Parts: sequence; structure tokens; C-alpha cells
Amino acid sequence: MVLNVGDLAPNFELPDTELKMRTLDEFKGKKIVLSFIVAASSPVCEVELCTFRDSWKEISDMGAQIISISNDGPFANKAFAEKHNFNFPLLGDYTSKTIKEYDILLKDLLHIKDYNAAKRSVFIIMEDGKVGYKWVSEDPLKEPNYEEIKNFLK
Repeated sequence: MVLNVGDLAPNFELPDTELKMRTLDEFKGKKIVLSFIVAASSPVCEVELCTFRDSWKEISDMGAQIISISNDGPFANKAFAEKHNFNFPLLGDYTSKTIKEYDILLKDLLHIKDYNAAKRSVFIIMEDGKVGYKWVSEDPLKEPNYEEIKNFLK
């Protein structure tokens, strides 16, 4: 099922870097910048999440929370998060269940059979739980438009 602007965002329950299970519902009441990355510690994902880290205060001041999801496990995510001092949750969707629910599964990454990941994507979930903004890239090397995201939050 394709997830579109105006649709209710699927809830999830995924482990963070401390093995605590986190849900979308726990962040309700504010806008959520939900960033799906291709792979922890990959170069473009590093740039993307460091950009979000460096914009955290500005985004937070606009009443929004950043959450990032990769299909990596919590241990790879923890090493990645600690290396770059991320100030937002990085969750592991190691079964790709949430990635599939958001209809952003990237199959056979790097032409490796069954090496699946998330398409680089950003969803902004509004206070009512509905998708207000959606950006999905077929190109794992393409970064989101950070200014467009901030302008949407304003």
C-alpha cells in the first residue's frame, strides 16, 4: 500500500540504541521528522544525520522531533550514533517491517540479492498522526532538501 500525504502514519515499535522499544505514538502531540536512512555509517547517511543533528535545535524550536530509522540492528546504530553524537533516536528496523509499511523498501541494495534497505525518505508526521510531507528517493545517494523540510515545519 502506498502511503500518501493525508494518510495516517503507521505506528511502529522498534529498538533504539539502548535496546528500549520506542513507538511513534510516544512522540504524538508534536510534528515528527521521520528520516529513513539506507545504512548506518554509510557516507550519505552520515551527512544526512549529521545535518539533522546540527539542525536539531532549530527543528526542535519549531515544535518538531527528529527520529531516524535504518534497517540495521541496534548495535550498528549505537556505534553510528555514538560516533556522531546524534541527539535524536536512531531506531533499528532489522526486519524491515516498518520500512515495508511505509512502502519504501529498497531491494537488492548495491545489486546484492536480498540485501534490502530503506529508500532514503523523509516523512513529516503532523500532530494528528497524519503524513503532512513526504519525500522518497529512488537514488540512495541523493540527500533530502533540508531547507524544504524546515520551510514545511514553519
